[in-house]
Amino acid sequence: MILLTEGGSRQHPGAGRARAAAAIAVVSWALAVVAVVLMVVGRPAIDELLWFFVVDASVACVYGTVAAVTLSRRAHPVPWLLGLAAIGGGLAAFGYAYDVYSFRPGGLDPNETIGMLQNTAWVPGTLALFLVVPWLVRDHPLRWEWLGVLAGSALTATITVGAILEWVRLSDLYWLSIGLGLVTAAAVELRRRFGPAEERNGLGWLAIGTAILAVSFVPVLSPWTWLPFWMTPVLHLVSQTVFPAAVLVAVLRNRMWGLRLVVSRAVLAGLLATGLLVLYVLVTLVLTRLLPSSDGLAQLLAAGAVAVAVQPARLAAARRVHALVYGDSSDPARVVRRLGSQLVGSTSVEELLGGVTEDIGRSMRLESVTVDADGIDPVRWGRPTEAPTSIDLRHRGERVGVLEVSPLPGEALSARDLTTLRDLSSVVAAAVAVARAGADLTELRVRLAAARLEERRVLRREIHDGLGPSLAGIRLGLQGARNLLKTDPEAGQALLARLQAELDAATDNVRSLSHHLLPPVLDELGLGAALTELSGRYDGTGLQVDVECDRFEGLDPQLAAAAYGIASEATTNVARHADATHCWISAVRHVDGFLLLVIADDGRGVDTVVRPGVGTSSMRERAEEQGGSLDVRPRQGGGTEVRATLPLVMTHG
Repeated sequence: MILLTEGGSRQHPGAGRARAAAAIAVVSWALAVVAVVLMVVGRPAIDELLWFFVVDASVACVYGTVAAVTLSRRAHPVPWLLGLAAIGGGLAAFGYAYDVYSFRPGGLDPNETIGMLQNTAWVPGTLALFLVVPWLVRDHPLRWEWLGVLAGSALTATITVGAILEWVRLSDLYWLSIGLGLVTAAAVELRRRFGPAEERNGLGWLAIGTAILAVSFVPVLSPWTWLPFWMTPVLHLVSQTVFPAAVLVAVLRNRMWGLRLVVSRAVLAGLLATGLLVLYVLVTLVLTRLLPSSDGLAQLLAAGAVAVAVQPARLAAARRVHALVYGDSSDPARVVRRLGSQLVGSTSVEELLGGVTEDIGRSMRLESVTVDADGIDPVRWGRPTEAPTSIDLRHRGERVGVLEVSPLPGEALSARDLTTLRDLSSVVAAAVAVARAGADLTELRVRLAAARLEERRVLRREIHDGLGPSLAGIRLGLQGARNLLKTDPEAGQALLARLQAELDAATDNVRSLSHHLLPPVLDELGLGAALTELSGRYDGTGLQVDVECDRFEGLDPQLAAAAYGIASEATTNVARHADATHCWISAVRHVDGFLLLVIADDGRGVDTVVRPGVGTSSMRERAEEQGGSLDVRPRQGGGTEVRATLPLVMTHG
């Protein structure tokens, strides 16, 4: 949107706010500096009134800085009220300093209007700080809180008019402002406890600052003589360390009004300059009193004290401001420790990655965080409203996924944010690796349970359809033979012979079934002997089975069982379905550190129409359980070839 000024020139709506912010900063600081110069030259008495001057000067500097920084980015009532407090404090300090210097011989001419500023200029801004501003530090619309804004505004206006017109009974209104200020502080605290979660940062400090400002007027109003007069300016100074920072924390850490976190250095500079200004004034005044005839020496010593305090003050202010403005992201090591605790304390894949993404989002003040990795479902925190920034996740040199983050609307990730995210990506990659391993383990357990269930079904079918009917038939045959032995012994003997043959066949079936599962010779003599015994079972069946097997000394038992199970299942399929006359079993050591198992036949080949059956699925499950693969393909020259590649694992001892 483009606005036209009175002169017809084009002006962006944000430019007016920027000029107003600059004007507030320049005017408030200029008033404070001029007031300090007049005070140093005028040599005031060191009493309670001097404390009020320090309060007014610090209000001009601190609130002028905060108002300018905020107003330059967003036109909102809060920075305007902060600016009102800053300029009012500067005028009050200037009025007191002018009065002091006018009493010095050769000083300025007394001016009653300027002198009145010290008692009136500070009133509207200071009262608005704890009666109006706390209600407006929010992103959500006002509801019943409008009553607090209206009451605070009306009381502020009434007391301001009374101070200018010098009403006699203003003390009652000040007591009323104290009560309303405490109500305002309580409302802020309730909002911190029960209000929107995204607005709670900093509200606790805002409630404390509001309460301190409210009760700071008690010593000058109360009839209790045990409350010293100087407590009021001291409490005002205490509030200077809480209230402005609380407003900044509530606005910036919650990113209210669309403000970005780019004011840390400006806030640091303002706080440091204000602190040095106050230090310079106090030291100069004290040394001037101690060394009344040495003006130059007093100012020189004061400047030296300020210079000595610069570096420690800068470091302390930097730590505090960065912690308040940037939160946990100002210390990447703390965020890494929090993410590490997620790796240790999470009980499931979903909880692990969910906790990691949420910690990054909240610590970095992001709009959304997404962890997208192969093998697991994407985990999201928040909802992006623009194209996210992607950072590769690498674990042990392998790319395991991508971390996608998006800042709040209207903002961009700074170089500091990107550096922190890259530092955190290694921890996130480790979390992804752990999650993938957990997902693979869960999938393996499911597949293993399915394979075991299928094996039980095969056993049940063999027993129910084969062994069970055979034993039942033998039982009936024995009953018939018993009857025949009484009437026809020869027929009975012949029947017993046939039953014995059936019993021998059933016994062979049981032995074959048990050997199919896991033959004893596999444990006793190894894979080669077990495969040789397997081939011997087909002697006389019309299927010739040849075995070629390398010597595997110390082959892992689980690998040997898997290889034998694949060979046994494949050979059974050849005997039942391939219509083959020759079968070859080969188990050799591959040069790449694999066991290569091949079962081939000269049968009718692979039927591409028929879906793989239970036997093929069982073989593939066995191979994948060992981290290998299985392939069923047509054999060159006719027939079928089953090729399993299994990682070679050896055990010793």
